[in-house]
Amino acid sequence: MAKITIVANIKAEASKVELLKTELLKLIQPTRAESGCVQYDLHQDNENPAHFMFFEIWESHDAWQTHMNAQHLKDFLVATNGAVVDFAVNQMTKVG
Repeated sequence: MAKITIVANIKAEASKVELLKTELLKLIQPTRAESGCVQYDLHQDNENPAHFMFFEIWESHDAWQTHMNAQHLKDFLVATNGAVVDFAVNQMTKVG
């Protein structure tokens, strides 16, 4: 089964950038420890600090789906309620 690449773009409410950043950083350690996680890196836009991006590689779609149902993601959604203005996820496959 092919690995899956995830690019998740998350944009914060202007007054909630630091809150969102703190909560996003909390996701890194438990996610990297998940079965099937190959890479999980958080980036912040240099020109727009309210824009964050996760670049993720998972062993399989099933591993990513298990991650999406993890308790730490559920906790993140509760902690950041009202702090996120845009969230887009692209599921991709490496072709070269």
